[in-house]
Amino acid sequence: MRVAMVVALTATVAGCVSSPVQYGASLSPQDPKWATPECQQARMDALNYDRREKQNPGWAAGVVLGPYSMGLVAAIKENEQKRRRLLAREVHLQCSSLPLPKDLNFDPQIYAPKPTHYP
Repeated sequence: MRVAMVVALTATVAGCVSSPVQYGASLSPQDPKWATPECQQARMDALNYDRREKQNPGWAAGVVLGPYSMGLVAAIKENEQKRRRLLAREVHLQCSSLPLPKDLNFDPQIYAPKPTHYP
């Protein structure tokens, strides 16, 4: 029971990263990079991800499968958080001339999909 509570709390906290769309909206449209095609594409990618995430909430699996699926829900939420951070970082790099904020200043390779080797 205690493990289930920790996993549920982790899943809740993992979903706390703000949306890349909201982050992009917080950037200055006065920045010279704002009107570039790269910025428009990055904002469009963030918007598309945001729409997909809202259409397919990952926590629904936990409701359907019961308390034993909390690990699955936590993994889904963690993946969503990683994607949000990567997209927010990409939006910042493409749309802002300012240096990366502290929470987005990380190596993007740590979130890259790991190669899977099957026997």
